[in-house]
Amino acid sequence: MYLSKEVKAEIFKKHGKSVTDTGSTEGQVALFTFRINHLTEHLKRNRKDFNTERALVMLVGKRRSLLDYLKANEITRYREIIKELGIRK
Repeated sequence: MYLSKEVKAEIFKKHGKSVTDTGSTEGQVALFTFRINHLTEHLKRNRKDFNTERALVMLVGKRRSLLDYLKANEITRYREIIKELGIRK
């Protein structure tokens, strides 16, 4: 599996407040970004996989919602996470 416990722990350690803080907005956005990148690579190889394409669109929407929330409430944290992950609007 591409997303093991260790990979998740590393993502939350790097972008969240701690390894166990899985609910922080930055950690969630980082996790969604990792999953989006994985699904994008999958779709480059399997362009007719429409179920995965739908899942990808839903993930992008969830990440966008979290980023909008972060932008509305704490603009500095929003700018940091955008720069860190290389997400463009």
